[in-house]
Amino acid sequence: MYRNIVVEDDNVLRCLRFNVRTSKTNQSCMFKDDPNKLVFNYTKLLFASLLVMEEAPKNILIIGLGGGTMSNALHQIYPEAIIENVEIDPAVIKVAREYFGFFENGSVTSKVQDGRIFIKRAGLKQQKYDWIILDAFNGDYIPEHLLTREFLAEAKQILTPKGVLSSNTFSTSELYAHESATYLDVFGDFFNVTHENNGNRIILTTNFGLPSETIISSRAKELHDTLKPFGVNTIELTTFFTSTKDEKDWPSDTKVLTDQYSPANLLKN
Repeated sequence: MYRNIVVEDDNVLRCLRFNVRTSKTNQSCMFKDDPNKLVFNYTKLLFASLLVMEEAPKNILIIGLGGGTMSNALHQIYPEAIIENVEIDPAVIKVAREYFGFFENGSVTSKVQDGRIFIKRAGLKQQKYDWIILDAFNGDYIPEHLLTREFLAEAKQILTPKGVLSSNTFSTSELYAHESATYLDVFGDFFNVTHENNGNRIILTTNFGLPSETIISSRAKELHDTLKPFGVNTIELTTFFTSTKDEKDWPSDTKVLTDQYSPANLLKN
């Protein structure tokens, strides 16, 4: 309904790709002989979120399923956690189940719905999440209604007091400044987590302020052995953090994205 989906195999990898006109083609990949090991750097960067959490997450919301890689990994790490995956395209869920081993049970679920609508309704029902992961991608960029101040305010509303929100976005887009200004407007200072060999950035923010480097380093040591089987080096992750407390690398007069102003289709490149 939304786009063509292609699953491609080579000798090592199986990848899910949206057949659209973009250079960012692969949405999810897995090593066929080691499905637990993460392929993409950006997925590994998402685990930086665990380094700022005061305790293990019990309720996790993932907007944008891909191949279900993140959900599967988190279920193995936190088997008692409730993980809700929200994906607008039912075909993506079908492909994730059939080709990527996407795992579901009583505590790991998937729902076909627009992420904005799901979060809006969750707020009305006063649902709360310890960790919200925004990883929606339409094959071209993040859908524009998932970039605005109004949407982020709705997401913030359903975070627990110790909750963390992680957003997978890009460090090489003309939207960079607008996204940064918008997250700052809603959440205050945040972490950027980036890798020099990758165009992605993880915007990482919390409902309780940003922890110190000492706390992050301590947590990295605690989680090192847990995340190592997934190809995540938590000690290395700590070197990818920068804080907007120390540096705001966008113009101070940058316009915030709103439901009335969100030209993602014009600024994505």
